[in-house]
Amino acid sequence: MPETPKPQVTERERRALTESLGVSDADGTLTVPDLRDGVDSEADATFQSIGRAVRADLTGDLDTALIDDALAEMETRMERLAEVREVGVPGGDTEAEDLYRDLIAPAWEVYDHLAEVGFFESLEANLPAFTEEAIDTTANQLVTAGTLVEALSENGFDDHEQTVLLSNVVNNKTRLSRWVPTSDIPEGVEFDVEYVPPLHQRSMGGALLWVNALDHHLWQKEILVTDEILDDAFWYTKAILGGLYMMLRGVRAIAADDDLTDAETTAALIGGSAVAIVNQEEMMKDVFWINEEDRAPSPARQ
Repeated sequence: MPETPKPQVTERERRALTESLGVSDADGTLTVPDLRDGVDSEADATFQSIGRAVRADLTGDLDTALIDDALAEMETRMERLAEVREVGVPGGDTEAEDLYRDLIAPAWEVYDHLAEVGFFESLEANLPAFTEEAIDTTANQLVTAGTLVEALSENGFDDHEQTVLLSNVVNNKTRLSRWVPTSDIPEGVEFDVEYVPPLHQRSMGGALLWVNALDHHLWQKEILVTDEILDDAFWYTKAILGGLYMMLRGVRAIAADDDLTDAETTAALIGGSAVAIVNQEEMMKDVFWINEEDRAPSPARQ
């Protein structure tokens, strides 16, 4: 496999992360396991009650077996991420083969199920908006949720990559604040709000749609695609899968008894959604919008 550059956390982003968690990081080297020792491990009372409220507000029953199967399948798919990057641009004579699309098939199944039983409406009614306070509390709970950190580690996210995902949540408060609940969309916008799905349905569904479009995009634009673009496609897909996996762990905890606390469940839902939002937007910018400066050199101009 080509050597894929690690996503970076800038000094400013690391400082914002540690300040949000109330942790001192004098040498700028702390990772998520290190951060856990310095943060307040007391669960937020509001976050504790939200998981119970979501469960009570559901209009349909969650299929625990379907969710468990999807989580297991996602773990298998994440093991194949390196193989997908090694292929590079999907092959195919008349259309692109399913490389990236295959990675998200299990998540699509759960997405359809959650939409059917009204789960996203329950999240819309009970989860807080992406306020600074909610994001900081989410980051705290994600750091202290050993089960979630361990799950990410077991699925190919090293300490640095876990720190990047956490930084995605903390360092994008303005960006995330623009993703508002449907009821908070102001009047007079240029679209019919009646047809806008709940916030976390948009987050999950949007991320799935961008990854779903990758195969055709890379195959069709092969002459423009560089190794840097392929590296970006690989990382943003991996990050999105990590975010969706966190979301589905939260869904699993809502569906039945789980080893996540109520506060950790809430953080998994909010944090996973935030990671999916940030990385689908970055994928759009760095992978789909290929400008003249970033494209591969044209042989005709040499």
